Amino acid sequence: MVNDRVVEDITLDILYKPHTLTILACLCAFVWYKAFSDRLDRSTDQNIYDGCISTLVLFLVVSALAFPNGPFIRPHPILWRIIFGMSVVYLMILQFSLFQTFADIKKVLSWLDPEGLSKERLEEKAYAVNCSDITLERIWSHMDVFAVGHFIGWALKALLIRHGIICWYISIAWEITEVVFTQLLPNFEECWWDAIILDILICNGLGIWFGLKVCNFFQMRQFHWESIK
Repeated sequence: MVNDRVVEDITLDILYKPHTLTILACLCAFVWYKAFSDRLDRSTDQNIYDGCISTLVLFLVVSALAFPNGPFIRPHPILWRIIFGMSVVYLMILQFSLFQTFADIKKVLSWLDPEGLSKERLEEKAYAVNCSDITLERIWSHMDVFAVGHFIGWALKALLIRHGIICWYISIAWEITEVVFTQLLPNFEECWWDAIILDILICNGLGIWFGLKVCNFFQMRQFHWESIK
């Protein structure tokens, strides 16, 4: 059974012993503090926000204690239970959103971020402008939060997939997908050197290389996704 997987080479026994009462006491203290501290001075929006955060924390704690173990046990099974709980919350939010109109979803987003998400159309940076201008300053100006997201995302994907060729294949396939869907999402449109050099070769490539190096450093088990018959 997956839930009965044995974690070998335990170095910190305290992390693998039950602490249900301790966690319950900490959770009760957290909920008590959030529910009864300075409630009279808080607005309705702040109360709703605090209630949602407390509910999320409670659900993740229950996920960590009650959800079954998955196939991953490192660095600790409880981490993957929490991630599984977060994915369940995300799925429930998507399910709820299916029954809402665009205006209703926009109201919720405006409530979460009155400054940015309340706008009818979000201001997005144009990446496919004057593509013939290839200078170091221009390339450096494209190293924004999305570049960091590319690197971190592919480093994590490499940790999960643990196969360089498959990671490169998915990376290139995703860039092709962006080109195909530029008519639906104009923000996907970018210069050729941005897609090939910055995204695929530099950000994605370095992320894949870093993730695989981490796997080798910690001597993680290699996954063999293909076979030759």
